[in-house]
Amino acid sequence: MSDLPIDLPTEQRNPRTLDVDALPTIEVLRRINTEDERIPQAVAEVLPQVADLADLAVEALRRGRRVHYFGAGTSGRLGFIDAAELPPTYGTPPEWVVAHHAGGSEALSAAVEGVEDDVSLGARDAESVRAGDLVIGIAASGTTPYVVGALRHSASVGAATGLISANPSSWFGREVDVHVGLATGPEVISGSTRMKAGTATKMVLNAFSTTVMIRLGRTYSNLMVSVNALNSKLRRRLVRILVEATGLDARTCEHALAEAGGDTRVALITLLADVTPARAADALEEAGGAVREALLLLEGAQERYGLSS
Repeated sequence: MSDLPIDLPTEQRNPRTLDVDALPTIEVLRRINTEDERIPQAVAEVLPQVADLADLAVEALRRGRRVHYFGAGTSGRLGFIDAAELPPTYGTPPEWVVAHHAGGSEALSAAVEGVEDDVSLGARDAESVRAGDLVIGIAASGTTPYVVGALRHSASVGAATGLISANPSSWFGREVDVHVGLATGPEVISGSTRMKAGTATKMVLNAFSTTVMIRLGRTYSNLMVSVNALNSKLRRRLVRILVEATGLDARTCEHALAEAGGDTRVALITLLADVTPARAADALEEAGGAVREALLLLEGAQERYGLSS
């Protein structure tokens, strides 16, 4: 299983870059850029599958379960980046989305030999997975043994499984619930999956996790309202967000943020629904942390702001 098939899209030679090592610097960059132009279309073609993954994630998180990423090398690092950026961006608990990398933290900054080929290591790393979780493997080849081991173990305990790959015809893609198979084709440099495959994967992860956060009510309109004011820079940003969301002046919004203890969502609800911070916090908890749903729970908020469910 550790031998890569010669027909992997990312391992094939790219006929458009055969002379890349003989080109001037600007022409090398133009070839890379031309190849990168293919990425958005490749992502657009798999949006239905990304939507299926997002729906599974929303369902899991609403039920108190978790989302896991498993990957090796570049793929694993991309999973770590996405998981790490969610708590500071959306105020989520770190246990909501958990990233697992073949070889652990040591392999994030340096290659660790052999770990991506270890099916049993993937299964062992997935021992924390529980029924009802969503487990997403990230593997450019679509067949990385570490990822295969993790996903097979996860399926055996009742977790939903997904795969993000740059190999639409991956045989393993048929074993998971959802396969996001990106047709990014041969790389500029054969096998360098940190390029088109990696960029497309990052785009999918960004779109996936952002959609999940929106569906869970961690935004209000297109505003980032689930971040708390932990320092002066964030406080200024959040006051601007409250001004945008409410149309009120900065002083009023700053006072509301202070009264809410730096909790942006509570401050927003107090301003929009004209309630106390305590009442806003109760409504937010009842709504599972979703601002718009909390507003709908408060008497008069629907009529006052034209809100609809």
